[in-house]
Amino acid sequence: MSGVLLWVVCPKENASSFLSFKANNEPTRGLNCYCRLNVTGGVSASPGGVAYQSRTSEEKVYEVVLKQAALVKEQGRDRALHLKPVEIDGLTNWVLLQEAYDRCGAVCEEYAKTFHLGTLLMTPERRRAVWAIYVWCRRTDELVDGPNSSHITPKALDRWEKRLADLFEGRPYDLYDAALSDTVSKYPVDIQPFKDMIEGMRLDLIKSRYKNFDELYLYCYYVAGTVGLMSVPVMGIAPDSKASTESVYNAALALGIANQLTNILRDVGEDARRGRIYLPQDELACSGLSDDDIFHGRVTDKWRSFMKGQIKRARMFFDEAEKGVAELNSASRWPVWASLLLYRQILDAIEANDYDNFTKRAYVGKAKKLVSLPVAYGRAKITSKIGST
Repeated sequence: MSGVLLWVVCPKENASSFLSFKANNEPTRGLNCYCRLNVTGGVSASPGGVAYQSRTSEEKVYEVVLKQAALVKEQGRDRALHLKPVEIDGLTNWVLLQEAYDRCGAVCEEYAKTFHLGTLLMTPERRRAVWAIYVWCRRTDELVDGPNSSHITPKALDRWEKRLADLFEGRPYDLYDAALSDTVSKYPVDIQPFKDMIEGMRLDLIKSRYKNFDELYLYCYYVAGTVGLMSVPVMGIAPDSKASTESVYNAALALGIANQLTNILRDVGEDARRGRIYLPQDELACSGLSDDDIFHGRVTDKWRSFMKGQIKRARMFFDEAEKGVAELNSASRWPVWASLLLYRQILDAIEANDYDNFTKRAYVGKAKKLVSLPVAYGRAKITSKIGST
């Protein structure tokens, strides 16, 4: 599993661990067929034998989007911050809280250098909040992908979810939790996307195949799309934006889905060596491919054709995501544009490798990264000027 933060940053991009976590911590006191790429689900049969249209994963996720958008509307699009720090050890301690945010910033700088650079353009309050969300997502991801993942059980994830509920109630367990607890007390962030990300971790413990894209879409939402819903309230929607709040959240969701699909396509070989296949089983079969082809790393014409379709779909999600970047608060656009442009180039790298994602790692080189940063900055400024006219 690879989570994605702040629409696009992948906490697993650097696989080394930065934190050790104990889930039971106590609170700190101090083939000849037409394969159609789709997102929606199919028809299910009721017990009485009458067919009915089941709810698709998109529909389920959209309910969360509407809830978060409503929360933002209720509290104002770009409301003034009410600086009320959480309590640590029974006391309101600005020094400890500042240290908590500084630690989160250090983690973000070490594991997501490009994105961290972009956050420096944000206001100090937004910057710190973004760091806090990043750290929580990374810690959550490492529960199932980190050095202690072999010891993680469903009960451990239950304890992590209880810990999440506590920090939302202003009862942090450690300094990292304190930073997020303070963040969610200031911004209209709903707990559901955080709980849904934990649900994605549960899937990684029990599920290694996805029968169709509807299943895969829900997984991508859990582990990556959720981050967009966490982040938009902090990044803020431009006061002069004419777009609906729901459309901005949909764009953020699309970017999370796009990046997770990109992670999956990049990491096919790596995941296969762990016995996992994050590709729609029905689409593989329709293309004349099987699990055996993936486990043996066969780059055939069938595989290339299949990959072209998967890459096309990921790009469609990227295109949808672009529509929302211009609607963000102007100070928040550059890091999002930079991450979007860089991540989308991974798809180009897969094509350049002749679709061999079994033995070749698709990545964006330093030179391309350096070129992309000013391009992203230019796009952020252009959209800012357009929005102000």
